Amino acid sequence: MSSNLRFILAAALLAGTALFLQARRGQEVILARQDFDSFPRQLGNWAGSDAPISQQVRDILGPGDFLSRTYENSSARVPAVNLFVAYFPSQRAGDTIHSPKHCLPGSGWLPLESQRMLVSLPGHAPIPANRYIVAKAGERQLVLYWYWAHGRAIASEYSAKFYLVADSMTMNRSDGSLVRMITPLRSGETAEAGQQRLLAFAAEVLPLMDTYVPR
Repeated sequence: MSSNLRFILAAALLAGTALFLQARRGQEVILARQDFDSFPRQLGNWAGSDAPISQQVRDILGPGDFLSRTYENSSARVPAVNLFVAYFPSQRAGDTIHSPKHCLPGSGWLPLESQRMLVSLPGHAPIPANRYIVAKAGERQLVLYWYWAHGRAIASEYSAKFYLVADSMTMNRSDGSLVRMITPLRSGETAEAGQQRLLAFAAEVLPLMDTYVPR
């Protein structure tokens, strides 16, 4: 499929989604949840400190609840993990989730590799995720992210839009979230080593998600 056709299809999908959600405005179900302010700063051996989000970035993201925190592992000399979670209680007014695929290059991080993978963790069904290696000024980072809504993990932006419309029709809900984890890759460190670090951290995060992103 040509890039122009993909762009046209994506634009049509976004426009159709916006029109549909706007038409159903006023019937929406908003469920109670915990704010990210209460998200644990200690996750196993990982201790977190907040990474402030500028007002300029908040204005771009739109109205929602955001968690941006960097976690250090006290039991191992490994690079830190940055956790970013964006939750939107409603996406019917045009405030939809921004894809890291577009935001990272906008911050100067250029993709070296990208692929889809299944995140398999004990006690959880496999989760589809996007895996990126990005670089800037000689530094490399490994990125894992997925969309999370109503107990469902999705990697594809197009599928996320489809379920946004479907859930609005069947559940009268348009809430959803993005979960993104980033870790630096040290000089000579393989992406697989960084991936194991992110998966170990994800095992601490996933059991908490239903508290902050309603099923």
